Amino acid sequence: MSIFHYYDFKDSEVFIFDNFLVNQIKEGVNITSEHNEKLREVLDKHFAHKKLVYISNRHFNYSVDPLTYLETSKIHNLVAMAIVAKTKMSKSNAQLESMFYKKNFAIFETLSEAMAWVQKQLVKSEIAKKK
Repeated sequence: MSIFHYYDFKDSEVFIFDNFLVNQIKEGVNITSEHNEKLREVLDKHFAHKKLVYISNRHFNYSVDPLTYLETSKIHNLVAMAIVAKTKMSKSNAQLESMFYKKNFAIFETLSEAMAWVQKQLVKSEIAKKK
């Protein structure tokens, strides 16, 4: 599981792997639904014909408009979202945000835990597809 693409955008760094991506938003950014447009461009380029899981590595402090998740939920090949949060405040914010995301959503303390969870979510989505 090695990284095969890296983007350094104005607001975030994105690490693309085979079946998931890690997005690390930069300090002080305010995430709104406009950020979904950039996300869709990356997804269309690297994951056009396969399912994926999104991991948000909350290394820096930033804010998210929870309504952004309503649009993110509509991305057809995005099967789940993981938030890596170490502080109590980050975890609390992620818990609130989870109420707006309509697919599988989990909060982890480490990136390794989130990456392990990715495979389980992809398997679940394949099982659900076969039903």
